[in-house]
Amino acid sequence: MKAVVDQDLCISCGACIDVCPEVFDWNDEEKAHAIVDEVPEGQEDQAREAADGCPTEAIKIS
Repeated sequence: MKAVVDQDLCISCGACIDVCPEVFDWNDEEKAHAIVDEVPEGQEDQAREAADGCPTEAIKIS
């Protein structure tokens, strides 16, 4: 499973980082991004929750 943050849609609210810091963190532009290539086993539900909670729908899970 992969998580990708659309940098054009991210508004830097930090909700995804609060929900799933094992997958999301800030980048140099102070926007959220995925810090792993693959969502770690056991973090899938949190990654989906982060995507579902994104106010701009910037996170795509595949």
